[in-house]
Amino acid sequence: MLKKSVMENITQVHCYFSGIVQGVGFRFTSRYLARKHNLKGWVKNLYDGRVELVAQGEKQNIMNFLEDLKSEFSGYIKNIDLEWQTPQEEFEDFEIRF
Repeated sequence: MLKKSVMENITQVHCYFSGIVQGVGFRFTSRYLARKHNLKGWVKNLYDGRVELVAQGEKQNIMNFLEDLKSEFSGYIKNIDLEWQTPQEEFEDFEIRF
């Protein structure tokens, strides 16, 4: 559980990306950009061809991260399903999950 003072400044987004998002470096670029924007969480490929991602950090950092991802993969992302959430756990880094 996150400490109350940390939770007040931190939010979380849970996303599903669809389109041509596997086999194009999406997960590795996501990890690079997440670390650049000081975010924590994870990204992984799903069996249905989508990519699932959870990013945790300051809201503006998450929004900048998502804009960078959309820019990097503008010809590949067809749709982003996202839900803002209250963080329930604290991540130590941004990792690629398998």
